[in-house]
Amino acid sequence: MQDTTLQDNWKRLAGEAAARLIEDDMVLGLGSGSTASYVVRTLGLRIQEGLRIVGAVPTSNATEQLARELSIPLTTLDAHPELDLVIDGADEIDPRLCLIKGGGGALLREKIVASAARRFVVVGDVTKQVPLLGTHFPLPIEIVPFALPLVRKRLEALGASVQVRHKEDQVFVTDNGNMILDCSFQGGIREPGELQTQLKRIVGVVETGLFLNMAERAIIGGPEGVKEVMGYGMNGGGFHAAQM
Repeated sequence: MQDTTLQDNWKRLAGEAAARLIEDDMVLGLGSGSTASYVVRTLGLRIQEGLRIVGAVPTSNATEQLARELSIPLTTLDAHPELDLVIDGADEIDPRLCLIKGGGGALLREKIVASAARRFVVVGDVTKQVPLLGTHFPLPIEIVPFALPLVRKRLEALGASVQVRHKEDQVFVTDNGNMILDCSFQGGIREPGELQTQLKRIVGVVETGLFLNMAERAIIGGPEGVKEVMGYGMNGGGFHAAQM
């Protein structure tokens, strides 16, 4: 099992490196989760040192609270429907920079904010990189609670093993008042685009944790430091990794 202190250090390195992409006068989207929190904390320090941003849209109540504690100016999608840069974490990252997100339960707001971005950058540590999505982490799906019996039946018909997410012995409720179903697929998710289409057809599904063809690049922390992985369509349309 990976040493958690070591992994936390890799997350910190990635978060700090990603925060250096932020420039004066940007409108930002701030992600949720342990790695994204390092981005937020580093942004707070940079603002103290003189960086000036227009504002940031948080993707969860927890991120909003942390940003307020660090005196980061906040804004909304009403005020700024297009964002210059969104930085967020992921639970799994495949070689094409397709992602599984939603381990923290904020996937709907995360996807809305990422969709509003000119540039979406994902941060993580090397343990998040997988050859195939669904290899180590179940796919979170946010649903309307009333639709649980219907949605569970449809998901099981697609081959999913379905678990209702709980937290502290209670059914987990998202910031939007919905439920999360954690879905495992034997052998992983071989056709994420096809699966996404099938899932979005199910009445009662609000959103899925599949983030496909959205990330411009990934900033990855690991034992050799920080590397930058460019997605397809970047720098001539190829995939490559480079040390930062």
